[in-house]
Amino acid sequence: MKRIVLTGGGTAGHVTPNLALIPALQAQGFDVHYIGTRDGMEKSLIQKANIPYHVIAAGKLRRYVDMKNITDIAKIIQGTCQAVAVLLKIKPNVVFAKGGFVSCPVVWAAKVLGIPVVVHESDLTPGLANKLSLPFAKKICYTFPETALHLDASKSVLTGLPIRTALAQGDAVIGRKLCGFTDEKPVLLVMGGSQGASVLNQIIRSNLHTLLNDYQICHLCGKDNQDSTLEGLSGYCQFAYAHEELAHLFAMTDLFLSRAGSTAIHEMLLVNKPMLLIPLSKNASRGDQILNAISFENRGFASMIFEEDLDDQLLIGRLSQIQFERSRYIKAIKTANIANGLDATMQVILSVLK
Repeated sequence: MKRIVLTGGGTAGHVTPNLALIPALQAQGFDVHYIGTRDGMEKSLIQKANIPYHVIAAGKLRRYVDMKNITDIAKIIQGTCQAVAVLLKIKPNVVFAKGGFVSCPVVWAAKVLGIPVVVHESDLTPGLANKLSLPFAKKICYTFPETALHLDASKSVLTGLPIRTALAQGDAVIGRKLCGFTDEKPVLLVMGGSQGASVLNQIIRSNLHTLLNDYQICHLCGKDNQDSTLEGLSGYCQFAYAHEELAHLFAMTDLFLSRAGSTAIHEMLLVNKPMLLIPLSKNASRGDQILNAISFENRGFASMIFEEDLDDQLLIGRLSQIQFERSRYIKAIKTANIANGLDATMQVILSVLK
């Protein structure tokens, strides 16, 4: 039996593409294993897929001087040794790395053992973890056409992003029932990412009563960010994080308001709905979400507002504008015909085994 090790973690964006791949790999006869951290969010997400989960240590890699770098280097060395032991035990035919700092020790261990590695990059420019993994990859999959400028063309393939196909198979009626909504007003779905987004949470709630005049609002606000004082408010429903119900929430949605993590915006693209993107500011990130959002805006899929420019009036006005021009955004998305990257990524994985 063919055997594959998947790895990636830290945020949902480094995990959910792997979740999309698991059933496709199993259908091709693969025995699928996962390597992640003990306390990372990848553990809870992957264990629901009912595949073996192996724990290693992982340290954060920083671009700046910090005393934690010393202890984290020790964790990285420990994690690499643990990854070698796990891979020797599992004996996989291939490793697929989706990014996040847990993936580096696994990729390095695979290289030492002569196991072919496929690395997938979701964002427009590679993150630090993937930059440290790319030299050891036999094949590199990427999502945005612009990313080709940053990669070795001889081993890179534009595959798109593997997306869970179930997300396009939701039922709007079930979604509205889950939220207590009617079909009389459009639905605005607010997504702050797996960690939530305090900026989005705050501006939505401070303008809630104004927005509820025009929309019903489903708010995915992140763990521990629910506001008990808003429970039962007509036209407003909040979730810490959506799992199986997400497809139904997508189906009922007319307009998305979201951060601009690559996985999230490509999942939204799958259901052909317009979006307003508020990318994480460069002060709080490496700027990857800004580049993602600019790419989507340039292609007509979304409108964007820089976090530094965000205010009440601009938010409300831009949402109204997008809703008014809704058909233009939908046409751009459908005309682009962005394919689910699942099949193309599977073909790359299979190709390294030949």
